[in-house]
Amino acid sequence: MTAAAAAIDREAERLTELDSAIGDADHGTNMQRGFAAVVKVVEAEPPATPGAVLTTAGRQLISSVGGASGPLYGTLLRRTGKTLGDAAQVSAEELRAGLRAGVDAVGQLGGSAPGDKTMLDALVPAVEELATSFAAAAEAAEEGARSTVPMLAKKGRASYLGERSIGHQDPGATSSALLFAALAEVAK
Repeated sequence: MTAAAAAIDREAERLTELDSAIGDADHGTNMQRGFAAVVKVVEAEPPATPGAVLTTAGRQLISSVGGASGPLYGTLLRRTGKTLGDAAQVSAEELRAGLRAGVDAVGQLGGSAPGDKTMLDALVPAVEELATSFAAAAEAAEEGARSTVPMLAKKGRASYLGERSIGHQDPGATSSALLFAALAEVAK
């Protein structure tokens, strides 16, 4: 969570800039505030298991991040954490299964699918590539985020713009790619 918070902090301005073109211009600020709160909570009372870390982080994001990002990222992390359960250690395959459950929950909550110009465009390919490596997952997430540029937004605030959403990278897909990049960095 510390690496994710640092990545979000470094890229907060860019995330807000991306969001200013097709959203509320607050994605970077909201994510920065939320992940700073996650780090504070996790450091103050370290959870005992990887699943508990993710569940705690998800709960904190829901309570501290505004807009749709709080519930979506909170759901991703909480469902992943709950799927991992109380295991003291988690294998890459167990993490992949947990993240798959989290990504599925995000799709259900948002009523979205890959191709809708959302965070799922980065998350789905990243989870699929986790079977290869953490680095491959991060690369797939980044590629997925970039793939949103030519898309017409079908969900979220950007969908209100219709054709004007084309030509802009989705900020949620971009922040999702940052999380996978942080995971890959820590896993080295």
